[in-house]
Amino acid sequence: MAGLTALVLAGTRPGGDPLADYAGVSHKALIEIGGSTMIERVVAALAAAPAVGRIVIAIDRPELLSNLPGLQPSVCGKPWVTMPTQVGPSATVSAAIAREGTPLLVTTADHALLRSAWIDEFLAACPPDADVVAALAPRQAVEAAAPATRRTWLRFSDNDFSGCNLFLLAQPNATGAIAFWGEMERARKEPLRMMQRLGWLFALRYRLGWLSSAAAADRLGTLSGGVRLVLVSMHDGRAAIDVDKPADLDLVRRMVSAT
Repeated sequence: MAGLTALVLAGTRPGGDPLADYAGVSHKALIEIGGSTMIERVVAALAAAPAVGRIVIAIDRPELLSNLPGLQPSVCGKPWVTMPTQVGPSATVSAAIAREGTPLLVTTADHALLRSAWIDEFLAACPPDADVVAALAPRQAVEAAAPATRRTWLRFSDNDFSGCNLFLLAQPNATGAIAFWGEMERARKEPLRMMQRLGWLFALRYRLGWLSSAAAADRLGTLSGGVRLVLVSMHDGRAAIDVDKPADLDLVRRMVSAT
């Protein structure tokens, strides 16, 4: 899969980001950790991955990136360009697919611990017939890597998992999954509407802990128009640690300073 295009979501929320405000910057992507901004750290990891050929950064103010040392051509080592953000991450990813096509590797600018080895592991585990692949980390691995972290857990019958903000949109019909994602974004404040769309039996099985991760992937793929969605379990629990709140930022800064 050499020459893969990678998309980094680096925009900010329309009303501003509380974590960016906390850190005193305009965009969360510009928060410094270990002497580099988060966007520089993410781009460096992508650039070091052999499969990645070019990088697209989705950001509403591209001029903010122009003077960052880690993004200079002599340092980055892989070509990168910017594209405008849309209203919400799913719309931005949809616009990126329309512009760049597939396969498209997607991650976020707050994935400050991202390593090229994780990208290699993830891509190697992606089945060739998958349309969309999402990375998850099992709870045991996450808590072993960072016992103090507080994550949002997907509680399946086979294990608890946390998302890793790493996706492969492998085939053109991945657009069905992005459209369904956008639908769920719009319904996030209407739980009854969301449950009706997912299916009450599906929601009940999940609530009772009877739903396996594979069954969940199958159901979500069906709701996305017959997309083959595959979940890949990552070995390193740090892959699930993004920077979403002040406690995450403090944790990641400690982890980076300890290495």
